[in-house]
Amino acid sequence: MLDNWLPFLIYGAFALVIPATMIYASFVFATRPRRRVRTRIVPFESGVSTGPPPQQRFTISFYLTAMLFIVFDIEIVFLYPLAVILHKLAWFGFVEFLFFIAILVIAYVYVWRKGALEWQ
Repeated sequence: MLDNWLPFLIYGAFALVIPATMIYASFVFATRPRRRVRTRIVPFESGVSTGPPPQQRFTISFYLTAMLFIVFDIEIVFLYPLAVILHKLAWFGFVEFLFFIAILVIAYVYVWRKGALEWQ
């Protein structure tokens, strides 16, 4: 029974160890100024002085594009389990795979035709 869960346990271990290692390494290898001098603390952006950020409003297309990205990204996540067992499902799995891709393509074309991907 453990043989069935072993790949998931390994994947979960990688999902925990890799980000933890990256965070730890960022603290260990971070280049910090030795003395707290104001010129070293202030970020440098090509000579442009950084002040308080101006109050700006984002258009609805920014949020719409972000939500569409999340939706399509989550849809793509469902392709991974299908791809893993595709050889066991044979032609039925292949037809399901094509059906799922067709739904994604139709949704993408609909969003594109409605102009949700335009930034104007």
